[in-house]
Amino acid sequence: MNREISNTTRLMMCGLAIAINIVLGIIMAAIKFPVYLDTIGTIFIAVYFGPWYGAAVGGTTNFMTALLYGMTDMPFMLVNIAIGLVIGFLFRKIKFTFLNVLIAGTIVGIVAPVIGTPIGIAVYGGLTGTVSDVAVIWLKQSGASIFTASFLPKLANNLIDKIGSCSIIFLLVKAMPGALKPKCWIKRRAEA
Repeated sequence: MNREISNTTRLMMCGLAIAINIVLGIIMAAIKFPVYLDTIGTIFIAVYFGPWYGAAVGGTTNFMTALLYGMTDMPFMLVNIAIGLVIGFLFRKIKFTFLNVLIAGTIVGIVAPVIGTPIGIAVYGGLTGTVSDVAVIWLKQSGASIFTASFLPKLANNLIDKIGSCSIIFLLVKAMPGALKPKCWIKRRAEA
């Protein structure tokens, strides 16, 4: 970024990102859509300020959701923290290009169900209350283990969700004025 952001503005942006995560998560859960969109704020902050801010936004999102709607979502905090860390560390090292965004989305699309599936099995028995539960039940009845039956639909959902979320953040950053772009974007342009 071309200019330094004050701590107050940083805190305000993190709070807004948490609110966006919560609102989009509630909307997607209410319509039972198999895509979550509850990490867009985490991804944005991780790209913009780095892994520790991303992890803090991710963890705080799940903490607030648990306070508002019940503690069963608290264990999923690990997934959101991992997403903030992975995206933040990746974009400290690699350029913020569309191809790299797709790769980062794929990586977190795999990391999220690897961490979240055991949690989902422990908390919800592997079902999520979305359309993808049909696939979970079908796979389970076809002889798959509960982990496999729960993991495969979550993998598909997460790949679509995380690649889509990362792509949305790429388009958002691309549309921002140059002085407000994050360091990983500026570094990309300087090296090009």
